[in-house]
Amino acid sequence: MNVLIIEDEKPAARRLQRMLAAQDIQVNTMLHSVEEALNWFQNNTHPDLIFLDIQLSDGLSFEIFEEIPVKSAIIFTTAYDEYALKAFKLNSIDYLLKPIDEDELIVAIEKYKEQQPTNNNLQVNIDEIRKLLINPIDRKYKKRFSIKVGQHIKIIHTDNIECLYSENKASYIHTNEKRNYLIDSSLEYWQDELDPEQFFRVNRTFIVHINAIKDIVAYTNSRLKLVLQSFNDQEIIVSRERVKDFKNWIA
Repeated sequence: MNVLIIEDEKPAARRLQRMLAAQDIQVNTMLHSVEEALNWFQNNTHPDLIFLDIQLSDGLSFEIFEEIPVKSAIIFTTAYDEYALKAFKLNSIDYLLKPIDEDELIVAIEKYKEQQPTNNNLQVNIDEIRKLLINPIDRKYKKRFSIKVGQHIKIIHTDNIECLYSENKASYIHTNEKRNYLIDSSLEYWQDELDPEQFFRVNRTFIVHINAIKDIVAYTNSRLKLVLQSFNDQEIIVSRERVKDFKNWIA
């Protein structure tokens, strides 16, 4: 069995490795960040089983699946509360709440073995798991940003934003006034704070507003290229894995 651990807390990763070794399961590779995982998946054969933490040092592990179609079976290892995690079983082998209990680990491994050889058809619905981490009741999305400009604070309403983007490890918003403003936090954070009816994460670098889209052009490898009303600093390409969801979003 080819097993991979993706966990940003190295002591927790080593503990899990030892627990798996006690079950005669050897783990030769442990990854600790989204970036490290993306690079690894691009250059290695995908494993049979992944033990996956949700929150990594540089973002949410969901980003991995948004960029690369990983078809490995998955067992979540997470500190999220049990209420939200009950539904994870619909999309994965099992979950293990930290600190991992040895008996629960054995049960999860047995579940994986029982699902062979059909586990290769397992698909993890990342968007559904995202929703489970957010209480949908009375959810209020962000309506405006307050940006410090010199000695002043500028209020920017989300209706006036064309896109949010990342560049050189920083995040920005681009407005209808053709201005760029530096903002706090990563796109991963803002993705869940913005109204999904208005904003869509098209790739790792861009979140776009529905009203800002001027044109949609067929692009190479079954992707799409977006032309916004005023933003032209970079090409905006809908990643292949996001094309289907994007089409549903604009429909």
